[in-house]
Amino acid sequence: MERATEPPVQPFQPELITILSVDCKEKPTASGKPPGSGLHNFVKLGSHPGYKVVAWNRLLQKYLDIILNGRKQIRIFVPLCGKSRDMKWLADQGHTVVGVEVSEIAVKEFFAEQNLSYTQESVQGFAGAEVFQSTDGKLFLFNCNMFDFTSVIAGKFDGIWDRGSLVAVNPSDRQHYAKLMTTLMDKGCQYLLDAFTYDQEKLSGPPFSTPPHVIHDLYGQSCNIQLLQSSDALTDRQRMWGLDSFTEQVHLITLKTNTDSCA
Repeated sequence: MERATEPPVQPFQPELITILSVDCKEKPTASGKPPGSGLHNFVKLGSHPGYKVVAWNRLLQKYLDIILNGRKQIRIFVPLCGKSRDMKWLADQGHTVVGVEVSEIAVKEFFAEQNLSYTQESVQGFAGAEVFQSTDGKLFLFNCNMFDFTSVIAGKFDGIWDRGSLVAVNPSDRQHYAKLMTTLMDKGCQYLLDAFTYDQEKLSGPPFSTPPHVIHDLYGQSCNIQLLQSSDALTDRQRMWGLDSFTEQVHLITLKTNTDSCA
């Protein structure tokens, strides 16, 4: 299938982060900085009703072949998905995409903005959760608490695209999050993780700084981790916040096999 031409990509904009609880939202502050991480600390990119995703992510396009690893029409999981256009782009490539999002507003806006018809149903055995399914059967967005989601609900996945998800999770919840991700990985799963490193004494987050050693602490016991890219992502916006360094890192995470070292 021929891929669409990549549109211009705007730089990462942390001030568009919205903090969500199960049933309420807190808007960014007037200064443009993220609000305090209260409520249930469900931190998201792209879930605020005014947020507009203007382009498919350049890193997803660059590394899609690594996620695919020679496979076609795979199942890809997008945690804390918001209304990311990446999901529609992946579905257009022939893949089945499953996302989890706590904001029903964001889920409905995704389908409206992508001009997709859908069905909405309760999830059997999962109180309070609903699944929004595109009529072509390529997109499944679960409206629920991320930490209540399990492989029993939607199976395991061949690939994971994690952008704006781990970096949005409070540090105290990271171990829980990483354990959940590994339980959702099928044999041969290729997990692509986009993370950031900066001096968190100068900016408390979110997005939270997640340097490589943190990634290894979270996933290293059960997974192999490969740093695919590390690049300077500092813009005038981060400088305005007092940062003098802001690095973006892309990691490939795969489950260890019996022959892999446990180190």
